[in-house]
Amino acid sequence: MKHSLTPLACCLILLGGCAVGPDYETPQTKSPASWQAAHSGEAALAPSAGTTQLAEDWWTLFNDPVLNNLQRRADKASPDLNTAVLRFAQSRMQRQMVASQRGVDVNASAAVNRQRMSENGANALMIQRIAPGANSEQISKVLAEPFTLYQAGFDASWEPDLWGRIRRSIESADASVAAQAAMLDEVRLGVAAELSRAYFELRGVQQQIAVTRQDLAATEETLQLIQVRADGGLVDDFDVERQRSQLADLRSRLPQLLASESAAINQIGVLIGAEPGSLRDELKPVAQTEPQTPDLSLGLPSELARRRPDIRAAEAQLHAATANIGVAVADLYPAIRLGARFGFESTEDGHISDWGSRTWSVGPSLSVPIFDNGRRRSSINLRKLEQQEAAVAYQQTVLKAWQEVDDSLSQYGAERQRNRQLQDKQRSADIAYGMAKARYAGGMTDFLVELDAQRAYLQSRRDLVDSDTQLRLTLIALCKALGGGTPVPEAAAGESASR
Repeated sequence: MKHSLTPLACCLILLGGCAVGPDYETPQTKSPASWQAAHSGEAALAPSAGTTQLAEDWWTLFNDPVLNNLQRRADKASPDLNTAVLRFAQSRMQRQMVASQRGVDVNASAAVNRQRMSENGANALMIQRIAPGANSEQISKVLAEPFTLYQAGFDASWEPDLWGRIRRSIESADASVAAQAAMLDEVRLGVAAELSRAYFELRGVQQQIAVTRQDLAATEETLQLIQVRADGGLVDDFDVERQRSQLADLRSRLPQLLASESAAINQIGVLIGAEPGSLRDELKPVAQTEPQTPDLSLGLPSELARRRPDIRAAEAQLHAATANIGVAVADLYPAIRLGARFGFESTEDGHISDWGSRTWSVGPSLSVPIFDNGRRRSSINLRKLEQQEAAVAYQQTVLKAWQEVDDSLSQYGAERQRNRQLQDKQRSADIAYGMAKARYAGGMTDFLVELDAQRAYLQSRRDLVDSDTQLRLTLIALCKALGGGTPVPEAAAGESASR
């Protein structure tokens, strides 16, 4: 069944080749030839396309056994993931309900009724017309005496799918199952990414706490040295107060960092379904290695549609909306059902099983829509509009996915460059601070030079820790934007290979 295309549908075809008729085709959107960030003028900001393939458990890129264990727990106990699993199971049950319409409906029935007919009802009128006279009243009284009617039997019916209503309904249900499966993958990817993000934010805060405590110890030691020099009259109290101010500034940072650590631990607990505070021992600070900065194999932008769960979900929803047009069109045509009934009926319980008590009927039933005040036509137009909305949503999802990949790629490359620069800065600040301390101890310079060098050194350490965390977070964002190594369903892979 073909339908004319609306102006909006024509625009959608010109923009991206999305299917707008009831005969579904995989929608396509014109993809860029390559990733813009990888071939932009700012080549230094973007990582080169490497050969590292994202595995399904992509978080193992970080080589962190604690994170791996948390991911396994989240996969089993995450409330969001369990909700998505239940929705997927519901869609499969709905599909089974729809598919059951293809078969024959068979029902058994049995009834026992105590009845009495009216002496003045339609039966009495019929008796008077057939046998007028005094006997008609007597016959009506006899027939009106109460009696018990015993009935038992079964009936069967089947609807031939002449117009494709059931077939289209099953097609729509299959697409809904595929959409829920993709949404399940999307939730699993989102939970894994959010858990990884929360974990490395926690590790970043813990590193900041460790750096702050190390800085506090070094600053206190320096304060003691300056105090000794002041007591000996080598420097005045001005240098002492400057150092005390520096020490107070460092101490003021610690409470907020400790509060952020507790909040991050609780956030991880929510993601894996654990009670608040139960993960404190498991997530105690550990030594952190340098962040991994792999060059990921991005592939072609057109391949992203098969890896991103949200794109596959949008495509399946468009498929379901297309099939629903066929269901609505089929309602315009007559509905035919083939039925048969066989049973027994008797007014005496002892004769209910007698062959003479049998009753049966066989034959088709036909329901022809004649006038419904435009309801069915409006339903078709509504389904077409829903399909066009799904097509727009699909294109928007694809464009958003490409934007996320390109943005994540740019941020990842920029942060890698920033991290290298901060490493150089930290090494230089360390050397400068050591030289300033030696010169101040030898009386070659005043304390202000050492204090400035100390501040620069402490700030460089904090900046590097922050950059290490941001580098991991941008890598997580890039992995999520690329679909997280989600395996492509075999059906989707087959369709992609056939195009």
